[in-house]
Amino acid sequence: MLTLILVTLLTLALLLGGGVWVAFSLIGTGWIVLTFFSTFDTGPILASDFWGASYGWDLTALPMFVWMGEILFRSGLADNMFRALAPWLNRMPGRLLHSNIIGSGLFAAVCGSSAATCATVGKMTLPELERRGYDSNLAIGTLASASTLGLLIPPSIMMIVYGVVTEQSISRLFIAGVLPGLLLLALFMGYLAIWSKVIGEPQGRAGHDEPHMSFMAKLRNSAQLIPLLALIGGILGSIYGGLASPTEAAAVGVVLSLIIARLNGHMSLSTFKTSLFAALRTSCMIAFIIAGASFLSSAMSFTQIPMQLAEGIASLGLSPTMLLVVLTIFLLILGCFLDGISLILLVTSIIMPVVEAAGFDLIWFGIYLIIVVEMSQITPPVGFNLFVIQSLTGKDIITITKATLPFFLLMIFSIVLMHIFPEIVLYLPQAMNGS
Repeated sequence: MLTLILVTLLTLALLLGGGVWVAFSLIGTGWIVLTFFSTFDTGPILASDFWGASYGWDLTALPMFVWMGEILFRSGLADNMFRALAPWLNRMPGRLLHSNIIGSGLFAAVCGSSAATCATVGKMTLPELERRGYDSNLAIGTLASASTLGLLIPPSIMMIVYGVVTEQSISRLFIAGVLPGLLLLALFMGYLAIWSKVIGEPQGRAGHDEPHMSFMAKLRNSAQLIPLLALIGGILGSIYGGLASPTEAAAVGVVLSLIIARLNGHMSLSTFKTSLFAALRTSCMIAFIIAGASFLSSAMSFTQIPMQLAEGIASLGLSPTMLLVVLTIFLLILGCFLDGISLILLVTSIIMPVVEAAGFDLIWFGIYLIIVVEMSQITPPVGFNLFVIQSLTGKDIITITKATLPFFLLMIFSIVLMHIFPEIVLYLPQAMNGS
């Protein structure tokens, strides 16, 4: 068994380290494992897994939500959002730095992509915050960290992928992400408020050159948020109200996002084509990785690696808490080299028997896994949000990573809270089942 595990890990590491596409790395590893460590015919298994991974109805929601995010990325919605939020945040400790956090949370609720949230909100907020004299490290840290909520706050592409490969209800995963998402928003904003009180309000002109607005003027300005809130309500309300499945709600979201982009004056034939082809490229990449991970998962099953690994870990007598600590360290190390979808698929291919044997609720574990993936988005060398911010600001990766460290630690704290109080994740799904 040890030889098989070493060969599997070494093959995967060599392929990924050699720059081979993730999907081909997964397929190649599975092919070598089946060819040299089993008596099964590899070709039919590969064909069967590719077919089985390609026709799931739940998977249909994936390209729809990706397309919706691409449309909103080009719709001018972020501009409206910043102008609507700014007057309300000017009196809070931390002032307009909260716009990164709240704006990312709102945009995450309709986008589902961490990188798209980071790029869209960052293009609007970072220049404005710099012009007003805010601390650049805090601006970068809040944006990089809060934009990862695109993976957690529903609708989430990661949740769809996890739900498909583990056969969990996507609707339950969506609603399970709401309270943890709000918890992370509260932790980020609380840290920012405390930092501002302890260290002092942002220096320079920050917050002092904002024009005074009456309460009614603020309300009128906030009307720019109505399209965004309507989109969130339309998607989530249709799912939790039992009116639509996640796939049907995704189609509704695409239509509503097209209408919003048109009303904002940002929808043209060129924009439509660009968003469609961008969504097509992303969706094909994800589907290809899912198929490769399905094949690797089958290879693992045929060679009995997951079962033997589960038995080996079980023989160590680790408590659920210690197992969670070990898994978190293991996943963070993997997350330094793999993108989020690949990480989820690789983990579900190998360690799910261990997780089930330890008695973890799979809905709870899905939310935990997505938060760890969020953390991997801001850890070098393959932290995609770090790359996005580097392209926006021109700063080096080390500087950006240091700026995100406090928020990284807050994410770890949120996992601790979720472990101590699992109701944070499970209350809403259980209430939905009971209704």
